[in-house]
Amino acid sequence: MTELLKRGLRVLHPIGDRLPYDLGIDSRGRFLRLQVKSAWFDKKAKSYVVDARRTKTNRRRMLRKHYTAADFDFAIIYLADLNAFYVMPVSVFSKYRGTITLIETEKRQRRPRSAQYRERWDLLSDGLFSRKRLKDNLSNSVKPGFRKG
Repeated sequence: MTELLKRGLRVLHPIGDRLPYDLGIDSRGRFLRLQVKSAWFDKKAKSYVVDARRTKTNRRRMLRKHYTAADFDFAIIYLADLNAFYVMPVSVFSKYRGTITLIETEKRQRRPRSAQYRERWDLLSDGLFSRKRLKDNLSNSVKPGFRKG
């Protein structure tokens, strides 16, 4: 939430935990729903991992459910030790069925698909919802910085 405020966005925090999103922002008079996720570092795979499912708990068990395009507008994925963020549209995020792997090193010949969403805060401020505008914007994006190692 702090990062959104630093970027001058008007942040709304719903009361309760029954909604499929964590935060809302008012961007140019349009309400955007955000799902916030934290990634953890998998030492064996040398990559960051985030659970792409909704988790609910009751007294007896933990329930996991896949997100749909109707649940939120953007996922904000936070990599705490790098202080890095991925801003991913729900249309992309909801296609992952279990976990999302985020590679932060240049150990591959080609960039992973998720790299195009690293630090893409412009997606929120523009309120991009049309697939054509989103596709055009991503194809013109600046390559994110990777750490060596």
